[in-house]
Amino acid sequence: MSLDPQAAWTRSGGSTPSGLEVPLVATPADAHNPPQLGEPGHFPFTRGIFPDGYRGRLWTMRQYSGFGTAEESNQRYRFLLEQGQTGLSVALDLPTQCGLDPTDPMARPEIGKVGVSLSNLAEMELLFDGIDLGRISTSFTINGTAAMIYAMYLACADKQGVPRDKLTGTIQNDILKEYVARGTWIFPVRPSMRLIADSILYSNDVSPRFNPISIAGAHMRDAGCTAVEEMAYTLANGLAYVDAVMQRGGDVARFARRLSFFFYVHMDLFEEVAKFRAGRRLWAQLIRERYQVADERAQMMRFGVVCGGSSLTAAQPYNNVVRVAIETCAAVLGGAQSIFTCAYDEAFQIPTEFSAELALRTQQVIAYEAGLARSVDPLGGSYYLETLTDRSEAAMRELIGEIEAYGGAVKAIEDGWLQLRIAQRALQRKRLTDSGERTVVGQNAFRREDQQEQPGEIFHLDPTASSKVLERLQRVRDTRDQAAVDKALAALGRAAADERDNLMPWLVDCCHAYATVGEMVACLKQPWGEFVEPVKL
Repeated sequence: MSLDPQAAWTRSGGSTPSGLEVPLVATPADAHNPPQLGEPGHFPFTRGIFPDGYRGRLWTMRQYSGFGTAEESNQRYRFLLEQGQTGLSVALDLPTQCGLDPTDPMARPEIGKVGVSLSNLAEMELLFDGIDLGRISTSFTINGTAAMIYAMYLACADKQGVPRDKLTGTIQNDILKEYVARGTWIFPVRPSMRLIADSILYSNDVSPRFNPISIAGAHMRDAGCTAVEEMAYTLANGLAYVDAVMQRGGDVARFARRLSFFFYVHMDLFEEVAKFRAGRRLWAQLIRERYQVADERAQMMRFGVVCGGSSLTAAQPYNNVVRVAIETCAAVLGGAQSIFTCAYDEAFQIPTEFSAELALRTQQVIAYEAGLARSVDPLGGSYYLETLTDRSEAAMRELIGEIEAYGGAVKAIEDGWLQLRIAQRALQRKRLTDSGERTVVGQNAFRREDQQEQPGEIFHLDPTASSKVLERLQRVRDTRDQAAVDKALAALGRAAADERDNLMPWLVDCCHAYATVGEMVACLKQPWGEFVEPVKL
């Protein structure tokens, strides 16, 4: 039997969802006295990474979008840019994420379903038709095939005549969280780490304003983690990437400047703000202490967020408008560099133009009307917030210490140890929701007996999208120079077999030759094989 919402609230009111104790009335004795604040823009960055906060520049507003064909997604991008969006965030379909060409039998049912199909350079040229890559910041949510998509983006910029050093944006490129929380892995862990390290080093040289990785806690949060666990596991993965790039010859004081992070924002506003402040402070300390890096630019934790995710519900979906607004406030108060606000219908479908515009307007109202962005870290110094920040940091350090004691993030993932911990937490969260101890308004509490969901406008995917994608891929294969494709793929295969080679130049050559993502992945599978998920009970 579910608890009465008031009873559930009374039972849980003494702690945050992460289990951090909440004082009834916070006093100076609960936090460091004086607080470990520092100045914004300087170590330890508790109050943010810029001295003027959002005064000089607001966060980048980028709505995650992509579906069906490249033409359809291009139209949605143009619409969002016309409505005031300031950056693009590209969603890729599952075949592209998993390294399968649309012609693969496993790919066909999923073409364009949860993102745009992007199998070769011709598709990317259509995706960004009429969009100047030198003037817009583009983010790609892609991991297993991130190096190929990044190479394709460089080739697309070359085709547009845009200098590579003018490109701005981010490619997610975080394979460790795929093994832990999502499942769109391809290669074993260690060759995947090589591919990521190569892309980071290459990007530092050829596209120095582009972020070659966005180390993502968001998906681990949706898989079941608490706010504190999300940040701790993400920073542990970040340390693993730093170590991997250093092993490939990278200078941490240089490449750490372009590392970025990506998180979800859920509903406990103060805990979320504390999470970002504590994580920013902890990352700066880890970079300085562990790697002896004095450069403050290399110590900064720059991050983007999604407001929504698994905090949204299909039940009473318009409640999600309120949830996303609260989460956006938390993101702004926490100092995010870019924000994506989920549409209210994103819990059950691809957003419509109406719901996507409303999600963007949520950011704009908060940016231009609410006054939250006028002062840097406006909650800083609050007894309660500083208490949560200190307790969050201490809990994060403890969790990172457990991972380090196990042997580091890579070993914890290869053995399935971290996956098991997150799965156990997800089970706990489900039991709390099912029992009513965790209140979700409109889903397990405050439901009407005659409740019928009214989702509003329904999004319909073009039923001919799949056939259009397949026809265009066939035209590319019929018209490209097959000898050039074969030569480029052979060179990539040789480079993959030689640990000394950086693979990125060869991937760019493959993209210029119009080799497909599936062909490049198949080439790398030959020396590397595929990842086999560990089973740990």
